Amino acid sequence: MELGSVEPGGRKGVALHTKILIGLVLGAIFGLLAKKLVLDGVLAESKLATAIDWASAAGEIFLNLIFMVVVPLLFSALVLGVSELGDVRKIGRIGVRSLVMTVILSSIAALIGVGAINLVDPSKSISAEKKLELTQQYNNELKSTPDPVQEKDKAALGLVPKNPLRDAIAAFSGGILPFMVFCLIFGIAVASVEAEKTLPLKGVLEGLFAVSLKVIDFAMKFAPIGVFGLVFAAGAKLGIELFITLGGYVLVVLVALAVHQFVTYSLVIKYVAKRNPLEFFRQMRTVMATAFATSSSNATLPTAIKAAEEDLGIPRRIGNFVLTVGATANQNGTALFEGITIIFLCRIFGVDLSIGQQFLVMGLAIVGGIGTAGVPSGSLPMIAGVVASLGGPAGAVGLIVGIDRIMDMSRTVLNVTGDMTIAACVQAMEKEGDLEPVPA
Repeated sequence: MELGSVEPGGRKGVALHTKILIGLVLGAIFGLLAKKLVLDGVLAESKLATAIDWASAAGEIFLNLIFMVVVPLLFSALVLGVSELGDVRKIGRIGVRSLVMTVILSSIAALIGVGAINLVDPSKSISAEKKLELTQQYNNELKSTPDPVQEKDKAALGLVPKNPLRDAIAAFSGGILPFMVFCLIFGIAVASVEAEKTLPLKGVLEGLFAVSLKVIDFAMKFAPIGVFGLVFAAGAKLGIELFITLGGYVLVVLVALAVHQFVTYSLVIKYVAKRNPLEFFRQMRTVMATAFATSSSNATLPTAIKAAEEDLGIPRRIGNFVLTVGATANQNGTALFEGITIIFLCRIFGVDLSIGQQFLVMGLAIVGGIGTAGVPSGSLPMIAGVVASLGGPAGAVGLIVGIDRIMDMSRTVLNVTGDMTIAACVQAMEKEGDLEPVPA
């Protein structure tokens, strides 16, 4: 059943995110109960091991449904996103100023995220022994062969690929980073060619993007069972310690999002857009409510365009361009979330990132914001690939699937607020009556 659909007879079905939450709660309860029964001697460890194997298999099927489209989704999303940003040079001041504001705000968001996870590290609440147990549980996904990227292209630090197809095949064993570099270069090239010549290619990429999202949609139908299996297996092995750690992680994400929303945006709105931040947030309260409810920048776009013109007084030529491009290319909240999540998952599995690697994560989070689908859970495939490239298991993302919904809703509000903030800033930068025409 589709999310929010109505069953025959008029009875409204249970929302997908509710089903996933139920799977999470049940997995945690049964996992903790199974562990207690083993400790009390009521349940044999061999039977628990069998149950964990079956539960892990269900979780692995769910994750593989997502992993199978990581490469086509990243390729189509990054190329389309970068090509759209590349087109701003053809649009004039409005496009250039939008791009500059997007890069600045995304960089601040990623910096806040990385700073927050280093200031308050929830992974420290898990002992080294528990981390080792968790790593062994995912051992089949960890790299057992030399990193194919590090074996080649050492002069380019493994980031500029000779063979992007080989890197695509090795996406979960170190190839995802050079493959993303290839996508960025390819997207810039697409933006540099005459639009008429690239229309067929963009049509194919848009189709590939849509199909990849549909596969993820199929995977999310199986998510309640998959999340139950993953959480049960993790809870049965690690006990309550894991859930305390995940609770701390969620708190860090939400606080960091709030800081960017109410501090960074407020300062930009006041000093760049020359507006009252409280009045600005009040005028777009309907847009933020829609973003929170749908967890989708794309679904919020019509409401945002209407509010920008009617409530905020932003000229249509500015609002339509900035908000339409921003729904895909300006994902401040996603950049912040990805920066925290990648570092957190790596540390959970005993992978301590150096300062240089953390700056790399920041850069990838900014790029990931451009190439992340503006739909619920659209950032999970990118996170899985980057975690795998940094030395952790791609399946680590399964630990956060069940708790992603509340963070997804919150970061979507941040994404949409960022689009409106940029539109207001561009309006303030432009002189009335001297706006350059924006082609349809």
